[in-house]
Amino acid sequence: MTEKQLKYFGTDGVRGVANQGLTPELALSLGRAGGAILTRHNDNPDKKPVVIVGQDTRISSEMLQEALISGLLSVGVDVLNLGVITTPAVAYLVEALEADAGIQITASHNPAKDNGIKFFGQDGFKLSDDLEAEIEAILDGHDGDQLPRPSAEGLGTVSHYQEGAQKYLAFLQKTIPSDLSGFKIALDGANGATSDLLPRLFADLGMDFETMGTEPDGLNINDHVGSTHPEALVQMVQEGNFDAGLAFDGDGDRLIAVDAEGNIVDGDKIMYITAKFMNDQGRLKHQTVVSTVMSNIGFYKALEAEGMSSVKTKVGDRYVMEKMLEDDDNLGGEQSGHIIFRDWAKTGDGLLTALQLLQVMKETGRSLQELAEPVTIYPQKLVNVEVADKNAIMAAPALQEKIEEVEKQMAGDGRVLVRPSGTENLVRVMAEAKTPDLVDGYVEQLVQTVQELANQ
Repeated sequence: MTEKQLKYFGTDGVRGVANQGLTPELALSLGRAGGAILTRHNDNPDKKPVVIVGQDTRISSEMLQEALISGLLSVGVDVLNLGVITTPAVAYLVEALEADAGIQITASHNPAKDNGIKFFGQDGFKLSDDLEAEIEAILDGHDGDQLPRPSAEGLGTVSHYQEGAQKYLAFLQKTIPSDLSGFKIALDGANGATSDLLPRLFADLGMDFETMGTEPDGLNINDHVGSTHPEALVQMVQEGNFDAGLAFDGDGDRLIAVDAEGNIVDGDKIMYITAKFMNDQGRLKHQTVVSTVMSNIGFYKALEAEGMSSVKTKVGDRYVMEKMLEDDDNLGGEQSGHIIFRDWAKTGDGLLTALQLLQVMKETGRSLQELAEPVTIYPQKLVNVEVADKNAIMAAPALQEKIEEVEKQMAGDGRVLVRPSGTENLVRVMAEAKTPDLVDGYVEQLVQTVQELANQ
């Protein structure tokens, strides 16, 4: 994949403050450009291309979806409107419905004022940088006048496809061998896209459950609820005698769990638990988990103790998936709770992850706390240092020498990560070690070196 500096697309689609950075006008243009680029392979003149479109629960999603759909219709694309649904459901349904592309209106775990537009290709994968660059070229006026402008019978039409949610839920249930009766689970839908799906799925699986964060009003998505704010769920679990709590984010592609004692079980611990279970069954390919550079050293040590290993990528579940495809691995993810089970899915899926985690609990007969116990999370500290030229500092021999020096001090019982910000003039300095005092000392040495280089 070619690395490019893109103007509109970030690591996860187009994002911005709704009606300001991400306007209906931009959504309309994205619909036209994206529709034309993603359906150009359709060479059957008797069949119009089809794009499926979903949205989360934030108040601006309807506005942006209407504009986006108008753009799609204007280039002759038929649209299946899925309504409110999760991002991984859109990724799954693109292939299941044999659509030409899928688009989700969401800003994931961000607050209600933000929104975004995510594209999926015909294969259900997120778009490559190259395809995003082609769409951007049209947005910036290059070849924009070449887009189709059909009239009358050449225009696209919209159909509402509410059956998509049930088709997706049926798929999820097929990923586990039996029901999950016997558990009492607390569920937090972040007032987002899983709000309606959670009671339907967990009731079908025979579980005793209670929900919170499942009453979206357009403004309360991710508002002190969900995977980025699990505090209320922790309290609910502790007070309600639950076996576990499960917190999703606004678009349903993340999961953070809570054990019966109220301890957070993050993405690293979930990856370890499911990896060990899959490895014990002989299902973990190459005995390897693909993770990002932000995973905790305690996660890596726990894998090694069980004879497993991890391959690291840069931050972003799209990069995790690219590495999984390259090496033919079948489990990967991020500390934040994006977990990819490639045997079933092509993107992080919170609901799928929840079912796999509960299945491990059921088949092993062990509590979530017991399963997560081997992963000792090392204290971590991250400091952002403002600099004028982040690339020059990263290339400086003095910085590399200091990193090597600190790593020698750690003697294998710690980790250093120094990297440039992808969007700001910052150098991010992170260290992990056994104690907070050790972490402070390591970070201080590295930050001082970066600051000295910045002042030269």
